[in-house]
Amino acid sequence: MEKLYPLSLAVNGREVSEMVSPRLLLVDFLRDVLGLTGTHVGCDTTQCGACTVHCDGQAVKSCTMLALQAQGQAVTTIEGLGPRGDHPLQQAFREEHGLQCGYCTPGMIMAAAALLDTNPSPDEAAVRHALEGNLCRCTGYQPIIAAVISASRKTGQ
Repeated sequence: MEKLYPLSLAVNGREVSEMVSPRLLLVDFLRDVLGLTGTHVGCDTTQCGACTVHCDGQAVKSCTMLALQAQGQAVTTIEGLGPRGDHPLQQAFREEHGLQCGYCTPGMIMAAAALLDTNPSPDEAAVRHALEGNLCRCTGYQPIIAAVISASRKTGQ
């Protein structure tokens, strides 16, 4: 029988304590234990970025981070960024048609939010650089870039 270890962290502002396997990935903890299915599993190798969340304000790919590595941290998922879909990035993605199938959207938004936290007025090159670790197979990226720039203009006012 596998030994379980205590995990305590804040997820979307709520304190959470669970006993977990030392092999449990953060993405699986969020999805399977907490039911936060907005964080998607795409590749399990950090290649696609669909699993991007924030740990203590830093964008991380949760498919290659063990849940226990998040011990004591504040984790924010797409559900915590804009619980009612009202975050400026969520609005801009809708307005600029920055999503199609929607699979990459949570990871794109979380990566973009990390960018805007450090650079509230990025140019196109900065947005492209910040999102280069996130893959989209539908949009061709231009609407995604437009959405991030649009959100930056709204939040920078």
